[in-house]
Parts: sequence; structure tokens; C-alpha cells
Amino acid sequence: MKTRTILLSTLAAMALGATGATAEGIKVGMITTLSGGGAGLGIDVRDGFDLALKMAGASDVEVIVEDDQQKPDIAVQIADKMIQSDQVDVLTGIIWSNLAMAVVPAAVAQGKFYLSPNAGPSPLAGAGCDKNYFNVAWQNDNLHEAAGAYANSAGYKNSFMLAPNYPAGTDAITGYKRFYTGAAAGEVYTQLGQTDYAAEIAQIRASGADSVFFFLPGGMGIAFMKQYAESGVDIPLVGPAFSFDQNILQAVGDAALGVHNTSQWNKDLDNPANKAFVEAFQAEYGRLPSLYASQGFDTANLLLSAKAKADVGDQDAFRAALEAADFASTRGDFKFGPNHHPIQDIYVREVVKEGDVYTNKVVGVALEDRGDAYAEECKM
Repeated sequence: MKTRTILLSTLAAMALGATGATAEGIKVGMITTLSGGGAGLGIDVRDGFDLALKMAGASDVEVIVEDDQQKPDIAVQIADKMIQSDQVDVLTGIIWSNLAMAVVPAAVAQGKFYLSPNAGPSPLAGAGCDKNYFNVAWQNDNLHEAAGAYANSAGYKNSFMLAPNYPAGTDAITGYKRFYTGAAAGEVYTQLGQTDYAAEIAQIRASGADSVFFFLPGGMGIAFMKQYAESGVDIPLVGPAFSFDQNILQAVGDAALGVHNTSQWNKDLDNPANKAFVEAFQAEYGRLPSLYASQGFDTANLLLSAKAKADVGDQDAFRAALEAADFASTRGDFKFGPNHHPIQDIYVREVVKEGDVYTNKVVGVALEDRGDAYAEECKM
């Protein structure tokens, strides 16, 4: 087990005193992916979370970090240990939706708060929602819905759709089709963690598609993009930020230039919190932040905003403070819907090159104030 206690200044304690809240500490259990093909995503969530604590000078926050190895059984074992032995107050960190589905329901059933910095599977937004579960990133469908809306505006009429066969993958194609109004040239689910896409690229080539929508996060996206570029297939690509994020772009290179993708965040969003975050992240870690880093950062700041108003031991008061979302988000305007999932703008980004660095720039808004399709099913 890797335990890191964040030793902080007295600034946050002073701020807590000003609100009338006591300076009771919080113990956070972070279960995230730190090894294997998805390691970059978990590392960025962890680093963004830690940076927010450091920048806030928050006091008395202990963060226990463990690697789930992208395996649901390992994640469950870690969660049980954190809840029963470490007695954490709050859990966070999970990247993958199949791991979230394995961990979150049991955690909240035991009275723990779970703050998701990434995974947003549809069951947890709908009938499986819970008063102690908050998603600080998005509901899984959201960025894919925005990609569908963009595809319409770009005039695409016959999309080939590709995603891994796990909860976030099915949510991805469901979300895309919710807004996309054209025909389906193909719909293929790949193995989770797959790295050879020769068969799928051959299907795309023969499909008659005028566009390809794909969701392949982490190492999967790197492998697909490189093989797609080498294949010579020149059908335009559309996707969510997960396949065109900061770390992926450096590995993919020129093959990604000009591709449009959708995200609720980008480094060029013009608000004070985001500017401070991007500058501080680069200074601290020597690299540009990713979407995942911004989500880890916002998750920590949500936690700190609630801590400033209530002790975590008073669950009703702490929950109300979380629901208020009284923090400066890197996204600008941020609020929770009735199912504790964000209502936020989702942007269209274009992959560009700035000097020697591949990155994204915002070129439009795909969806404004988007909640999610499952909130009406949530009864809590």
C-alpha cells in the first residue's frame, strides 16, 4: 500500500474557522489505475487531485493511493480494505466504468461518499443513483452525445461506430446515436484492452462510411490511431476527448492533426481557475495537463469546498455542501443535476500543433448546459 499524507499549511484551517466549520480531518481512499495501458489516466487524476490540495493549502487531508491494475476484483479488494481497515471517509479515483460498477454500489451502501473523477456509467446516473455518489466529470454518454451533434453539423450521414465492449463503450455508442441523425455504416464492439485493429480497419474501409466515430481510451486509442494512419484509409474521424487527450496525442503525432473531438474541458478555456490550474500543473509536473488531470483537480476542490462548510461526520450537512458545488471549476460554470451528475457545456476541439507539442484548441460549443438522459430514472 502506498500512503501519502498531504502535510499542509494553516491557511485552510483559517478559512475553515471563518466559516464556522471545525477543522476535522478527512481520510480519502484513492483507487486508480497506475500500471498497464491505462496508467496515464490514473496518474493524471492523482496528480491533479494532489495539486489542488497543495494549491489550496488544505489542512489535515490524508490520501491513501492504491493501484487497481485495471482489474475489478483488485479494485473491490482495495475498497473493502480502505473502508474496513483504513476507515476512509471518502473514496475516489476510479477510471474505468466496469471497476466503478464493482466498487461504488457497495461503498455507498456502507455509508461512504464516493466522488467520481472519471467513470460515469449510466446505471449510477439512473436507477442505481445514490445520495452519497457524486460524479464530478460527466455521465458516460455526454461527450459522445456531443460528438453526434457535431457529426450532424459537419454533414456526416453514414458513420461507422467503434467502441470497446464494456459499460463505457456501450454508453458511448448509445450517446452518439442519441444525437446523431444519420445512418450506421457499421457498429462494432472490440475487446477491452485490444491493440490490434487490422480487422476493424478493414471493415471500415469496406463499409462505405463517410465518417468514423470511435471511443478507445488510453493505449487502445494510441494503437488504433497509429494503425488507422498507416492503413491509408482517409475517412474522417470523430470522437470524444478520451481518444485525443494530451498524453495520447504525443504518442500518436501527426496522424491526429485536424481531428475534431468533444470535451467539457480544454487548457484554453478562459476562466481564472483554469488559467491558474494549467500554469501550476506545468510548473509542478513539467507537462501540460490532460482532461483527466483537470477532473482530479476539480474533484479535490469540490471535496475541499464541502469540508470548509461541514464536517464529514455530519453526513447530511456534508452532502448538502457537496451538492452546492461551491468551488471554482476549471470548466467555469459547474453545477450538479438532481442525480449528482454535472450540468455543463461540452465543446468541440481540434487537434493542432503548438511548437513541438500536439494539443487541442476549442473551436465551438457542441452542447450547452447538458445534463444527462438518465436523471429522470434517479429516485433518491
